[in-house]
Amino acid sequence: MATPRLQERYEKEILPQLAEKLGRKNRLSLPKLEKIVVSMGVGSAITDKKHLEEAISAMTEITGQKPMVCKARKSVAAFKLREGYAIGCKVTLRGDRMYEFLDRLISLALPRVRDFRGLKPTAFDRRGNYSLGLSEQLVFPELNPDKYLRVQGMNIALCSSTDSDDEARELLRGFGMPFQTEETAA
Repeated sequence: MATPRLQERYEKEILPQLAEKLGRKNRLSLPKLEKIVVSMGVGSAITDKKHLEEAISAMTEITGQKPMVCKARKSVAAFKLREGYAIGCKVTLRGDRMYEFLDRLISLALPRVRDFRGLKPTAFDRRGNYSLGLSEQLVFPELNPDKYLRVQGMNIALCSSTDSDDEARELLRGFGMPFQTEETAA
């Protein structure tokens, strides 16, 4: 199987640029992407189980991997939620699938988001991990809009090997992540 395009780019272009910017010679000390976690919370699954099945099906098509079903940890009477109810799903992507997904996210899905003006460069968690949310899953071209009529959002967490947000930001910029600039934000 061929190496994913972004992985090749990381090894040939991004690593040397990062080594120069950060002033390090050891390749292993440079930041790298470790995993991508894609999750969907399906609150309406409490009343209708088909909503969760739809979300699982959509996530399988988007990521190419079967999601894990997440269950409620606590009972919350106000939401009519009981402990153990299936209310979401998540997938952890690593290796080739991770690079393929990131490539599709950057080049296909994000440009299709309505009124997209770039990602916030401040959405890091002070540990080098970046999180973003999509309000609808239909921005991914793999999904057939006739099959998935319900709008379902998702969270995407990009986990890197560094503890520094600035290093992680440089890494994601190298991959081509469309961050807002100061002029765009204003």
